Amino acid sequence: MIGVLNISDIKKAYFIGIGGIGMSAIARYFISIGVKVFGYDKTPSALTEDLMKEGCQIEFVDDPATCVEDADVVVYTPAIPSDSRIMHYYHEREIPLLKRSEVLGVISKDSFNICIAGTHGKTTVSTMVAHLLRDSGYGCNAFLGGISSNYGTNFWSSKNNCTVIEADEYDRSFLKLHPNIIAITSMDPDHLDIYGTAASMEDAFLEFAGKLDPKGLLLTKKGLSREQSFSSEQHVTYHISREDAGIHTVSLQIVNGYYQYDVKGPGWKIDKIQLHMGGMHNVENSLVAIGIAKQLGIVDDKIREAIASFKGVKRRFEYIVKTEEHIYIDDYAHHPEELRALISSAKLLYPTKKCTLIFQPHLYSRTRDFASEFAESLSLADETILLPIYPARELPIEGVTSSMIANQMKSNVQLIAFEDVATFVNSSQPSLIITAGAGNIDRWIEPIKNILLNQ
Repeated sequence: MIGVLNISDIKKAYFIGIGGIGMSAIARYFISIGVKVFGYDKTPSALTEDLMKEGCQIEFVDDPATCVEDADVVVYTPAIPSDSRIMHYYHEREIPLLKRSEVLGVISKDSFNICIAGTHGKTTVSTMVAHLLRDSGYGCNAFLGGISSNYGTNFWSSKNNCTVIEADEYDRSFLKLHPNIIAITSMDPDHLDIYGTAASMEDAFLEFAGKLDPKGLLLTKKGLSREQSFSSEQHVTYHISREDAGIHTVSLQIVNGYYQYDVKGPGWKIDKIQLHMGGMHNVENSLVAIGIAKQLGIVDDKIREAIASFKGVKRRFEYIVKTEEHIYIDDYAHHPEELRALISSAKLLYPTKKCTLIFQPHLYSRTRDFASEFAESLSLADETILLPIYPARELPIEGVTSSMIANQMKSNVQLIAFEDVATFVNSSQPSLIITAGAGNIDRWIEPIKNILLNQ
């Protein structure tokens, strides 16, 4: 079906799972080229609300009666359950059913593609790269896995035929892409429900790197597992502190709440870079954006200006409250390594404040597979509040609960019900509070914000 799909022939598109961050970016692409967009999602959200304001017609009941009969293509997320009635409806009618990754592969087939991959870090890096190209005037199309704080969207288009894509490893989606530049931020074990083993997941990343244009640039974080297996002629490593990496920082310091540093690369150096968002891991993320910008010939002054003006990504070390009394940071972190980076960065910035973390585990399988790793990372906080597991696409697994993590933790930890978050924040009045998770914990952002600002 891919071979006969012609984007220019599509007049109506239907999205199953339109509220997903990656799905909504493609929906916005179709809107931008004049396609009428319809869709279904399980629950309303800020994303679906925004899409409806932009002209999408969205239903929230899995009922074929709400379907558009004359859709030219149906795009679906692999997270949709196999018993979806809407999926069955379109399958019976032989309307082209394509995964999000397949459509993205078709859209980007003839463009110069900068693909950012990794089990964590890819959303911030891809958004930073896209911002740098847009802010500098170079121009790019962008399909992002988060909402850019600078522009309030996860998609934008440009006359320049260059596309920045967040390359998702889930369901091996990134193997549908056509990369000219690849960055791989991490290959920590994840999605073992798909891959089975860490080695199998690493194989997929190596296969993805093998799809790189022969003249293309491959950037990988220094110290990745199987680093020597990457065969690209233009393979450059990066690391925040290791001088044996091709790109690394020099003279890194915190000045008045922001980071200032020099960046040294292969045959070049840029001094006095300023990053005004939290997290030492985001300093490291900026090395990828800077390395790609240098590869594309963007001048140093424009690189400096773009990094300094980068406001980050919604739910990635996002400051919700920043007062003398309270610091409130929200983050999408749902993997042990992401949590480690998040907590350690917050404690480094605010060493005198007690760090309270409210975490909602995401997926029963991930909790089961990494319970001890979660316990180790969460123990870095002074106090951890664990919520029940957010199931997403999964059914419960017997014996798998948040207690699996709590029972292995070394620090102060307590389990509370989802609906008791406000009561906890009201009574504890934390000076440094972090909410983290990829489920619906974001529903508590505004209530917590209001509690802290009104105390």
